[in-house]
Amino acid sequence: MMQNIPMARWIKFGISSLVFILWVIWVGNFWLLLLYPFLFDAYITKKVPWDFWKKRKDGKKPSAVIEWIDALVFALVAVYMINIFLFQNYKIPTSSLEKSLLVGDHLFVSKVSYGPRMPNTPIAFPLVQNTFPIINTKSYSSWPHWDYTRLAGFGDVKRDDIVVFNFPAGDSVPFKVTNPDIYNLSMEIGITEAARNSKLLPASPFSSAWERNKYFCGMGRRIIDNNEASYGEVLYRPVDRRDNYVKRCVALPGDLFEIRSNQIYINGEKVVNPEGLQHNYTVVTDGTTLNERFFEKIGVAKDDQMGMSPNYFLPLTAAQLKQVKGFRFIKSVTVQEMKPDSSGLQTFPHSPDYNWSRDNYGPLKMPVAGETVELNSKNLVLYDRIITAYEGNSLEMKEGAIFINGQKANSYTFKMNYYFMLGDNRHKSADSRFWGFVPEDHIVGKPILVWLSLDKDKGFPASIRWDRFFKIVHKN
Repeated sequence: MMQNIPMARWIKFGISSLVFILWVIWVGNFWLLLLYPFLFDAYITKKVPWDFWKKRKDGKKPSAVIEWIDALVFALVAVYMINIFLFQNYKIPTSSLEKSLLVGDHLFVSKVSYGPRMPNTPIAFPLVQNTFPIINTKSYSSWPHWDYTRLAGFGDVKRDDIVVFNFPAGDSVPFKVTNPDIYNLSMEIGITEAARNSKLLPASPFSSAWERNKYFCGMGRRIIDNNEASYGEVLYRPVDRRDNYVKRCVALPGDLFEIRSNQIYINGEKVVNPEGLQHNYTVVTDGTTLNERFFEKIGVAKDDQMGMSPNYFLPLTAAQLKQVKGFRFIKSVTVQEMKPDSSGLQTFPHSPDYNWSRDNYGPLKMPVAGETVELNSKNLVLYDRIITAYEGNSLEMKEGAIFINGQKANSYTFKMNYYFMLGDNRHKSADSRFWGFVPEDHIVGKPILVWLSLDKDKGFPASIRWDRFFKIVHKN
């Protein structure tokens, strides 16, 4: 029997075997080798009628519908495997990385650059992140749930890499109000409600910012949960089903990160800014009205055209700033710098003990796996979500003492590495300055090229940015 098998089938089997064995080694689960006899049968012995559902009793060719279903199922399985292990498509929805990446850019995101993750939710519909459009239902099954595992990749996240990651604060999402994240939203609602009704405030003052934040977040969350008509059902999403974000990694585990007057410093050293870096500026004209021709010439999108003559508020790169200053009808151009206020609520960790702002931030040390940090009532706000949401512990304070998993603790050892991500459009980016660290298990991949780019301010085909076709995504 074996000698009658065509050589072509043996060659196909040999190639498939090599790919399968290499995949098993890469995944690191050798129990998968138990599937090897099925592969041998599919190519060589053919004892199992794998295509039984396509066969007809009369022996005729299956109907076109059956063939289409067969092709569709194969394509969906292939896309699912490619999305998990190799790459996926990602579309830039917001201007947080302009002018490095533009709204409407479609990216190939490499999973192998940092190593693909095994999915937390393996049963899911391909090409959909968390919700089916239009029908608004979950696109994945919560069972089974796999723990975080990352396969070997070509390297690690480097400083200044542009990175796609799952939104860390996107674990719980009010269906009707997805922005801001539920934690900032809850705190805003809680503080506002307490300001309206002073009876809601506790009798004794808060002993720490952590207790204050927890109190107001709890109050706001109860309001959200009890007002489903306005906010919608609050949905929990596993790590791999949280919305995908794309930002620039500005600080690695172990780095000391700081922003001084809009300039980043790492470990006390001033960094080189990316070419596409933008800040908001107040542009004052001599009374001249800035028209569409002006904005198109300097490259400012419609969504960024704020203000009216003579005062305009525009995001500009260094090159655009120089260009704008060169027009005779421009009287002045000044950067819009946000100063810290005494509330401490402007930025993460939302504490008056860390009186930081969007433009003057830190210094803040990035957590490193295996490193132990001392805990106290002041710095607990920095590590709250790391201890609880990201690394799965319980946390509470009793009479000024910190308890982790019910045990009194004055220190904590990190299980994962953490990163700090910012948008290049620094004054129009919701990033780590507002919701904190990005855990390593949230890293999705690295954009490697733009395969399509469409300008939403223009109609088709003028909307096609031909100069961005297959443009390599560089660090700077």
